[in-house]
Parts: sequence; structure tokens; C-alpha cells
Amino acid sequence: MTDRRSPPPKGPEGAVPVAPPSVPPSTFDLDVPEAITLKGIAGSPGVAVGPALVLGDLRASFVRRHVHTAQIPQELERVTAAVQTAKKTLQDVDARMPKAMREAAAILTAYQMMLEDPTLHERIDQKIRKDKKCAEWAVSEASEEIVALFGPKGATDRDAYIVERRHDIEFVCDRLLRALVGEESPHAVRLDEPMIVVARDLSPADTASMVREPALAFVTCVGTRTSHTSIMARALEIPAVVGVADALEKIRTGDTLVVDGLTGQVYVHPTDQSIRDARQRSEQHLAFARRLLSARHKPCVTADGVSVQLKANVELPAEAILAVDHGAQGIGLYRTEFLYIDRTTQPGEDEQYEVYRAIVEAVSPSPVTLRTFDIGGDKFASTFQLPAEMNPALGLRAVRLALKEPEVFLTQLRAMVRASAHGDIRIMVPMVASVHEMREVRRLLHQAIEQVRARGHAFEEHIPLGMMVEVPAAAVMADVFAGEAEFFSLGTNDLVQYALAIDRASQSLAAQASPFDPAILRLIKFVADAGKNRGIPVSLCGAMASDPLAASLLLGLGLRDLSMEAAAIPEIKEALRRLTVAEAEAIAAQALACDSADAVEELLARELAPRLIDLLAGLAEDVAVSRSSAPPPDR
Repeated sequence: MTDRRSPPPKGPEGAVPVAPPSVPPSTFDLDVPEAITLKGIAGSPGVAVGPALVLGDLRASFVRRHVHTAQIPQELERVTAAVQTAKKTLQDVDARMPKAMREAAAILTAYQMMLEDPTLHERIDQKIRKDKKCAEWAVSEASEEIVALFGPKGATDRDAYIVERRHDIEFVCDRLLRALVGEESPHAVRLDEPMIVVARDLSPADTASMVREPALAFVTCVGTRTSHTSIMARALEIPAVVGVADALEKIRTGDTLVVDGLTGQVYVHPTDQSIRDARQRSEQHLAFARRLLSARHKPCVTADGVSVQLKANVELPAEAILAVDHGAQGIGLYRTEFLYIDRTTQPGEDEQYEVYRAIVEAVSPSPVTLRTFDIGGDKFASTFQLPAEMNPALGLRAVRLALKEPEVFLTQLRAMVRASAHGDIRIMVPMVASVHEMREVRRLLHQAIEQVRARGHAFEEHIPLGMMVEVPAAAVMADVFAGEAEFFSLGTNDLVQYALAIDRASQSLAAQASPFDPAILRLIKFVADAGKNRGIPVSLCGAMASDPLAASLLLGLGLRDLSMEAAAIPEIKEALRRLTVAEAEAIAAQALACDSADAVEELLARELAPRLIDLLAGLAEDVAVSRSSAPPPDR
């Protein structure tokens, strides 16, 4: 699946960002170099052509030294001062960014909060006071220890969410180190001409500092579609390809590149024809993105007039604003795990209440679905003492952990109940596998409501309680669960993992973990029918919702409520507007009769690709079929 989630890069009067012809050839090879293609992940849409600027290690360097006992107070004061300096640096970067970059600003705000995280400072203080290490050394070691809590540093096949949290810690501590060594912005990139920035990785602050630089595109060795480099690139409207493992080995400063943020490919030393094709694709994508964005606030109605609700999956309150701007009709999934990550103490009721209140008020009067914490499995939180397990995905996680820690769970439920006074909220429980679990959660919710009432806080008397359907047991018992839950939300990411017995983080089996597997489609259909028969809403908040082909199929399977990453909403709206429900149902019936995921994908390509070709390629409809000579995007 390619990633096409924001407008393309802007040039003067819509010009395609292409480097001037005067860029010298690579000094490493005076002969005509051979064209090579590097494969990565499409991080930000668009196509750019230009010379490479390869950056070295952007991390701060320092001298490790021990200090005398009398110097300990001074080192602690240096850390305190460095925190303020680092925050000021981030605030300055934030102030220089365009107001439209709301999502990027949210990341920088989160980093400022992380600079004062108690877990980090407890470790730093201990290393200074007990081990008598200098402030720089203490910060570096504290960072390494916290990062280790998220798993092995080289475990790039872990859940993308966990990988990014690990990067967050590294970036924040590096910012603190820069302040300590007196290099608040020692690596600020200055471009004398339009260039493509190539690096191992870029922190949000590093990327944002280039907002006024003529950066044509970003290429990084690490990263995912949801990494902050990708998010920042989309906010800056700059093409990006991330996860190009051999980028630093194959690219030298001055090399001409074509960066295709639609297919996730980087062409080194492209031919003249490849450059012409890239320019054409860039023009096509510009036209495509402008047309989609112009219609993002229109209702999502099928060709025969059936309304479909499109909502957003978000993680931070600031993302809710971005979701509304992209045309979301509410928040279909608000993940609360971030409140428990990277800290040694549980978040208090008031802290959680303020966060939930902020997101509810940001989208009011549209609804917000708050998911109770999904901790465990591949989502680690140091605030819980989880047992070592051979297979954490099948162990103590989500609702199982919540019921094992009822006081912690009640604290979260009370905060959610209080937030109901400020808007339309629903509470959703993850990983439910038995009726008993759902009944216990409802009992605790009633208890939380009575506690909130006794303390005199305002709240809504009735708060819908629903459940994620992501465990096969819940799917096949959906008709029974429909008597316990007030709504269902299909979580296809985990449903695929558990139904097909394939670890969602496995790279070697990734191709087989397909949501188009007929077994998955039959489970979705059964749940949708169970909800319809019992009169309860059924939505879907998995990755399937963000794909035009999959969303069209889901319409035919009976779903009328989809939740996805905010940037995908305009594209999915456009896809569903082109179909009638009858057409979608006919395609879904054929898909349910298929015997493999490949057969389903072939069916969808045959029936839907011709009318969705511009959405699938990320190119303007009037030119995508007849003129594009570039290869089709990987799907």
C-alpha cells in the first residue's frame, strides 16, 4: 500500500520542484554513473527531482567525565537550565512554522512536555548523585535505559507505534544534550539551492528547522509511514521516502535523485527519460491533491445517496483539530496508551480528564470514542509490572490487564465519565474475548459513575459502552455480544493477526497477513450482520479503512461507519462517492466466494481499479490513465 495522505510540495506558482541544471556530478565518480533504484516506504506523497545533500550524524557529542561530590548540585542545576533551553529552542522552531502545520506543532509540544518527564529526571538524578557522572553522561545513559524498555534497539520489525516512541526518547534526550553542550542548533541545515536531504533519521525539530529552506524531499534510512519524519514531511508538503536501509551507502552528496513519495522508490542517477516522467507525475499529483482537498468538507454520500460516516483515529488532542480540518465526522478511535508510556507513576484522574476534555471540546458536537488503555502485548508501559511471557500478544493485555488492575481502570473510567460533561463521548473496550469481561467492565463503569456522582462532578447520565471486535471469539459470538455492547468497532489489524495466526510484526509473513483473506471478510460480514439484526452500530477502525479498494469492499459488506488516519479521509470520501451500494454489494458477494486473498485482490482490481485509478496512483484522473508512463504503485 502506498501512502498518499497530504498535498504535494509547493513551488512558485505551482512549479515542479526540480534542481537547477548546474549541479555538478558526484565527485566520487567522474564517469557516467549507472542508474539504480532504492526501495523504501512512501512517507509523504509527491515526486521531486534534484541533487542530494547527505547529512552526517546529527546527534550531539560530549565528553564522559566523573564529578566530585561538591559539583553534584552544579550538575543538577545544569540539567534544569538545559531543559529550559531545550524547550525554548523547540518553541522557537514551533513559532517559525506556518500556522497550517497543526499536526507538526502538536509533535513539538509533546516533546516539550517530555523534556520534564519524571521518569527521565529520576534516572538522570540518580546517575549524577549516586554514580557521580556529569550531566551529559547521565542524560545519555538515562536515554539508553529508557529506550531499552521498548525493546532491542535494532528491532525494527516491532510495532511501528513502539518504534516511534523509542525514537521520541532519543530525539528528546538529544535535544537536551545539545543544550548541555551549548549547541542548541549546531546541525541546522542551510541549503544554498534546492536539494534533497538524505540522512539516517531526522527528528521533528531538525525537520521543522528546514521549513524555510529549499528542501525538495527527504530520504531517510529508518522510519515508517507513521514516523514523525513522515508526519513532518506531510505537514511541510514535501515528498519523503523513509526506511531506505542502504541510502547512505548508495547516495553521495551531489548525486541526482528522483524521490517518488507515491511508490516509495528513490532513483539514483536517473536517466533523462526518468526525469521527464518524474516531472509529469509531479504535475499529475499536484492536480490530484488540489481536487481532493477542495472537496474534503463535503458529505460522504455514495452515488445512490447512502450516507457513510468517516471518522479519524487519533492519539494526541492536537490531532483532533487536524482531523476536523480533513473532514472527519468525529473521532472513531482515541488511543489512550500514550498517557501510560514513559513514566513510573500512573496518570492521575485529573490529568486524564483534562486530556479527554480537550479532545472532546476540539471536535464537539461530533462524537468521540475513547478506547480504554490497550497496554500489553507489543505495547509496553513501565507503569505496569507485566509478567514475562513467551507470547505477550496472547497474554495479559488490554481488558485483561484492566480487570486485573481495577483501581487503575476505575481511575481512567472516572476521567472519561467526567469528560462526558463536555460533549458526545462513547467508551470502547479493546480485546474483549468473553461475555464475562464485558459484564465486568460495565459493572466497573457503573461504579465509576457513582463515584463521580458522589464527588459532585458533572457528567452525562448515559454513556454508550461498546467493544472492539478484534479477537475471533468475539467475532463468531457477535450475535451474543450484541446483547452486551451498545456498539461494535472492528479492529482488523489484530483480527488478521489472531484469525490467521500470523504475528503482525513479522516481516517474513507480512504478505500473508492480508485483510483481504476470505476468512477475514467472512468475519467482518458476520459482525456487520449481527449488529444490523440487533440494531447496534458497527464501525471499523483498522488499516483497511484507509485503502480505497478495501473501503469500497467494506461498504459492500454492510459497513456505514469507518475510522482512519485523518489524512486518508478526503481520498476515501472520493472513492465511496463513485460507487452505488448495489455495486459494492455485488463485488462483496463475489469476494466472499473467493478462496484466497490473491483472488479477492484480483477481483477488486478488475472491478474497481478502472474507476479509482487516480486514487490508487495518486494522480489526476484526466491524465492518470492516458499519459502516465511511470510504473504503477505497489499495492
